[in-house]
Amino acid sequence: MEDGRREIDKNLTLVARKPCFGLPTACPTCLPVYIYLRFSKIPFTLEFNSIHPDSDQIPYVEYGDYVAYNNEKGGVIKALKEDNTVDLDSNVCDVPEWISTKALVETWLGDAIKYELWIGCDGKSAHEVYYSDLPWPIRKILYYMKVRSVKQELGITSENADSREKEIYSRAAMAYGALSSRLGEQSFFFENRPTSLDAALLGHVLFTLHALPVSTSISHSS
Repeated sequence: MEDGRREIDKNLTLVARKPCFGLPTACPTCLPVYIYLRFSKIPFTLEFNSIHPDSDQIPYVEYGDYVAYNNEKGGVIKALKEDNTVDLDSNVCDVPEWISTKALVETWLGDAIKYELWIGCDGKSAHEVYYSDLPWPIRKILYYMKVRSVKQELGITSENADSREKEIYSRAAMAYGALSSRLGEQSFFFENRPTSLDAALLGHVLFTLHALPVSTSISHSS
């Protein structure tokens, strides 16, 4: 097909974390996948996994015997593209500006979301999205383990915590400015049609506006 999709004769199933904050799924990793599938206009069913809400496999897509997990092949969207199941990027994936713009969303804005969700605010949003269906002792332990993991991932220590916070928020503000200038009055970034870049940014913005506290620094930056 012209847009890089193959014919799907039955519904895909997207398994994500639960809805809350008025979002179809309130997980910052799941939401861009949901939007990407909506952009593709391929029918799919949305289901939720509350048994293992902290699993790195979530989100994942099932289609017959086919499964694309979040923690394999670089993520669900990349797997769907490589397997030619749903590919909205076929005409732009080699364009240098598209590559650099998407990297900006996935790195600088991705780091800002991680920081704000797990370190920068009081943890209520993270508990609601990931752990609210679990017994209190378990969710508390899992939360603190995740906070420690995110600090390691972002290179945050007790010595550099303040400087890393300023750097993360500063990069997010610069990213918002660059993305706003690039998008202008257009509905989509490239070729007047949606790609995974648009899904990633829209997912980020919706999560920031709906799931994070209004007082957060990243909300003010956007």
